[in-house]
Amino acid sequence: MNLDDLEELARAYPAQAVEVEERPADLHPFEVRNIHPDLPAKVRRQYDDGYFDDATFTAFKFIEQEVKRLSGLRRLTGNALMMKAFDENGPALQINSATTDSDRDEQFGYRYIFAGAQSGIRNPRGHEVDIPDDPDTCLDHLSIASALLRKLDAAGLRT
Repeated sequence: MNLDDLEELARAYPAQAVEVEERPADLHPFEVRNIHPDLPAKVRRQYDDGYFDDATFTAFKFIEQEVKRLSGLRRLTGNALMMKAFDENGPALQINSATTDSDRDEQFGYRYIFAGAQSGIRNPRGHEVDIPDDPDTCLDHLSIASALLRKLDAAGLRT
């Protein structure tokens, strides 16, 4: 088939109108992005008031508190807490059955995702005075926090 044949075929089938599902204009960005409903209400208030770095910081403090509560680990915070809680060699928080290589890889990976989020997202907002977060960056961070909470939920760790 050559280019002329393809063009003839394309012209024989007129373009169909594709319906695009529109979102109601009254949806809050948290609903659009499916931000986890268990994040503290303060996160949404901070976001709505334009305190995007504070909303991110509050969400990740909540993640840290949840991991502490669920793991029973004390005197650890941030990266060190996550590395200990999700350590694939005897985790305090096991996210799967750990029976396959994929299970072990997932435990290993989430250990670093939880730890990395604390170091790379939470900590700068806890130590710096002026982080220029915008609404989309904040929503990206809150989506990561939501994914972490959903992983704990899916593992049956949060009840």
